[in-house]
Amino acid sequence: MRKGLLTVGAIVVAAAAVVGISSTYVVHQTEQALVLQFGEPRKVVQEPGLHFKLPFVQNVVYYDNRVLDFDADVQEVIASDQKRLVVDSFARFRITDPLRFYQAVGSEAVVRARLDSIVNASLRNVLGSVPLGTVLTSQRAQLMSQTASIVNNEAKSFGIEVLDVRMRRVDLPEANSQAIFNRMRTEREREATELRAQGAELAQRIRSRADRERTVLLAEARRESQIARGEGDAQASRIFAESFGKDAQFFDFYRSLQAYRTALGNSDTTMVLTPDGDFFRYFGADGQLRLPGQTPAAGN
Repeated sequence: MRKGLLTVGAIVVAAAAVVGISSTYVVHQTEQALVLQFGEPRKVVQEPGLHFKLPFVQNVVYYDNRVLDFDADVQEVIASDQKRLVVDSFARFRITDPLRFYQAVGSEAVVRARLDSIVNASLRNVLGSVPLGTVLTSQRAQLMSQTASIVNNEAKSFGIEVLDVRMRRVDLPEANSQAIFNRMRTEREREATELRAQGAELAQRIRSRADRERTVLLAEARRESQIARGEGDAQASRIFAESFGKDAQFFDFYRSLQAYRTALGNSDTTMVLTPDGDFFRYFGADGQLRLPGQTPAAGN
């Protein structure tokens, strides 16, 4: 009997624990909850803490209370000047009305799919109304603010608030980028060719000026050397004339020595002359050179 009472007591305690657990739920500070009864919304709970519900009848659906990120698909947009752009965008949103969110979309996966189409359509409308240059200027922030406003107005029916829409990257299509790259390369090559031509022209001008200066310097050097040579020749002639006036015989001897040096300077010179000729008058019969007035040595 006592054992049966213990068993019944244990069952009652376990049932009470299950009922207690089923009748409570905890809302984290980063969450908000929607209480459902047989699939019908009954209460929205946005205060964190421990809360109560009917056990086995009601269930709780949790939604994030923080700002959520959304990455839109990369799309191609045509600007008002018919320039194509490849836009990579993102958005930030927050669930503000869990009841409407549950009734309109039910889950984050569904709302993200809906947001993708809304963001893409809004970007096409906003960017399609301005030329490409406007997207690349400081007016870009204003365009993004306008896009975020449009997206937020359409997304309110989902129980969310779109806080911001931004473009992560704006590129040209691959074909356009390649064409622009080729045009830029052609322009740089043209500038490089022009700079090389200017450099070649400047180099030629410098060479011409240097050649002209070289020619002038050489001409002046030749002129000065000829003047110096003429002055030296004049001074030498004057010295020779003075020497000739002082000792005609020695001067004649000196000129004969110069004639010997010039005629006999090369080792391969061959001359056939009579020994008693006037050219060898300063050579004795023994072949020795004698000064004017010098007699042959005794015994020779």
